[in-house]
Amino acid sequence: MYNILPMLRDNILKVQERIAVACSKNGRDLADIRIVAVTKGRPVEDIVEALSYGLTDIGENRVQEAVLKYKNLQINRPIESKAAHWHMLGHLQTNKVKDAVKLFDFIQSVDSTGLAYKINDQAEKTGKIQDILLEVKTSNEITKTGFLPEEISDAAGQLCMLKNLRIKGLMTIAPVTQNGLHDAHLSFSLLRRIKDNIDTNLLLSMGMTDDFEVAIEEGANILRIGRGIFG
Repeated sequence: MYNILPMLRDNILKVQERIAVACSKNGRDLADIRIVAVTKGRPVEDIVEALSYGLTDIGENRVQEAVLKYKNLQINRPIESKAAHWHMLGHLQTNKVKDAVKLFDFIQSVDSTGLAYKINDQAEKTGKIQDILLEVKTSNEITKTGFLPEEISDAAGQLCMLKNLRIKGLMTIAPVTQNGLHDAHLSFSLLRRIKDNIDTNLLLSMGMTDDFEVAIEEGANILRIGRGIFG
């Protein structure tokens, strides 16, 4: 795999500059924005390097890959391991819930009440309060999962009663279309309105390398950035 370490610091600085410009343009507080570095397919060395440049949040799409990296860091780089906050971003299969609850600080991709109940049950067994985000399907793409906009309010009301879950916010993925940023804007705007109807204090995880400025405009707090950091 091509080693990008010499480029990584410059990439992070460029992303941070883009975020600062977008915040200034839209009257947002830069301190309200959290960068999750998406490390799917990246070696542990890149994670260590990203952490050394001040990033604190690591996002993975697959539980098994994350477990291997986490164990590697614990054994070989314990200081960096303690500094990292881990986010589950990809679709979580129910048979991976046990490992996910052990590892992840945030599970962003809770896309059904059934999955939420399984996470709650496992968190109860381990004595953990699991922070989660509810994934909302804000486009018509058949490949996307998540709660439908019309059902998310009732689902959130039901799931907030579970003692070992803490709903921190909502997450969505913009559609991949020929209309690009226009459709991303519609998707992010919809999630913002949903959040305002449920609880204005909820966090919004939305926006990736190509569209995070639009996400900031619509109120995003968590940006999931992979290519912009790692190439």
